[in-house]
Amino acid sequence: MKYGAHIYLWTDRWSDERLGLLEKAHALGLDWVEIAIGDDVEFRPALTRRRAEALGLELVVSPGGLWPADCDIGSPDPERRRRGLRWHRRAVDLAAELGAVAYTGALYGHPGVLERQQPPDAQYPAIATLLSELAEHAARRGLALALEPMSRFRTHLVNTPQQIMRLIARAGHANLFALLDTYHMVPELRDYAAAVRACGERLWGVHACENDRGVPGGGLVPWDELFDALAGTGFDGYVGLETYNTSLEGFARSRGIFRDLCPDGDEFVRRG
Repeated sequence: MKYGAHIYLWTDRWSDERLGLLEKAHALGLDWVEIAIGDDVEFRPALTRRRAEALGLELVVSPGGLWPADCDIGSPDPERRRRGLRWHRRAVDLAAELGAVAYTGALYGHPGVLERQQPPDAQYPAIATLLSELAEHAARRGLALALEPMSRFRTHLVNTPQQIMRLIARAGHANLFALLDTYHMVPELRDYAAAVRACGERLWGVHACENDRGVPGGGLVPWDELFDALAGTGFDGYVGLETYNTSLEGFARSRGIFRDLCPDGDEFVRRG
């Protein structure tokens, strides 16, 4: 397996001034780093790519910055869906400039958009069609597309590994994979091993943190069960520590964390 971490353990926004975090990640023994992008995140991709390649670090990209609400592949509105596809295509292009190996996240919708009703029957086929187009675009740019189920508190569209696999099957593209998040799995699942088995060879990676978004261990996540299942399926993908640095004023609170769970990203990685 390849172990990595999200830049949010250390900073609220990637920039050219944050390139030193790549040296930090390398010194901590990590294999890869996840960089969040968005309309409010500005940096020179070539600089980041050169530094990562010099260190032998792989990069993963996800939409964590400003993501316009009207750019939503999961919207009932066809025009919003098309805007969403265009926005994600540009993100994939940026990820390719970075030399990233994957573009990941809840790309089937927009995290934070919650409808208190069952989506119309026609909505999932529409989402699947656009995901297939995006997966093809990513394949041409040399990236995997990994879809992350999120809890009922972040989306109404896809909450479980079984649901994400049904969506992947409906989309019917070989370049679509699943990314499981141990935090989001807690309120949705009772059997982590079954979740891993449901994804099978399509499991690209795992976001690892505890049920409170703290350091793995000592909480509710059944780590032994999870890793036994990963070993049993022959998983050899990406495992990344993910949370939000709580020493940066207002950052963690803006993401829904109100306790001091990650005051030191380095220590989070060492313990995690």
